[in-house]
Amino acid sequence: MVQPVTAGLDIAKNVFHAYGVDANGEKVFSRKLRRAQVESFFAKLEPCLIGIEACATAHHWARTIEKMGHQVRLMPPAYVKPYVKTQKNDEADAEAICEAVTRPNMRFAETKTVEQQSVLVLHRTRAMLIKHRARMGNTIRAHLAEFGITESIGRIGLHRLIEVVVSGEDDRITEVARRAMMCLVEQYRLLQDQILDLDRQVMVCHRSNDASRRLATIPGIGPLAASALVASVGDASSFKNGRSFAAFIGLVPKQSSSGGKERLGKISKRGDHYLRWLLVVGGLAVIRYAQRHGTRRPWLVKLLQRRTAKIAAVAMANKMARIAWVLMARGGAYREPEAQAA
Repeated sequence: MVQPVTAGLDIAKNVFHAYGVDANGEKVFSRKLRRAQVESFFAKLEPCLIGIEACATAHHWARTIEKMGHQVRLMPPAYVKPYVKTQKNDEADAEAICEAVTRPNMRFAETKTVEQQSVLVLHRTRAMLIKHRARMGNTIRAHLAEFGITESIGRIGLHRLIEVVVSGEDDRITEVARRAMMCLVEQYRLLQDQILDLDRQVMVCHRSNDASRRLATIPGIGPLAASALVASVGDASSFKNGRSFAAFIGLVPKQSSSGGKERLGKISKRGDHYLRWLLVVGGLAVIRYAQRHGTRRPWLVKLLQRRTAKIAAVAMANKMARIAWVLMARGGAYREPEAQAA
């Protein structure tokens, strides 16, 4: 078989497709591969450039194929789609990937290390358990409301309802309903313990990483957001500047410009929604503190005078993202500007 110069690999759960071309762009091979055949197939090839869409399991295959001496580049699927020539099938997708990876203006994603993905598993598992805990709490509230038992919104009110179920002293709850609801209470408490355990593990990862500790010096960014940023981004120098990093998270205005007229709308909400959520929540925390205790940031005071707190929180999140990029790309820790601190 003629050795390819560039190849595209369309990955999936079990059935993959590889498409390779030579230096002249002529097709060298187009093969369907089962999952167990992928490693042995690329091990027989001479080192070449291989493109993969940055989707599920892409980082695993990138690390695996790079160990064989190949150069692997990950691309967002949305940037590969325009290169699909015909109707969608595995071969057309692999050919489009092979074509897109050679484009000089193509944007690539950094391959995550095993350590980065391990930290991300902590964050994603924690986020999933928090959703389940909220559903469990809402279920307990809904069932007790059917018996006329309600409490205030929030964690304290929910704990009072749980004590009502556990004590069994309220005659409005039948024994049958109480036994069923004890299952929900036990699940809620188990989720609470598991979330706390994951919080401790995230804190351990945060304290053991220098970049994460430096990011935590930024107002509004705590150990949770700092460790998530380090695990998700990796090499921040792959972004041209802080604005590009903020655009990656989706914290810049969505454009709909035409004919020389610039039209900016709401934020684009592209990229990692988890990072965006953490930064916006951190921005809200900074604003709440400023409203209660005052702030040394004149721009934030002026912004709150003409915009709502949530809009200001997004602007604060954008600023935090830019500062985080500087610390990750250039090093150092956050220092309050002298002009604002005066």
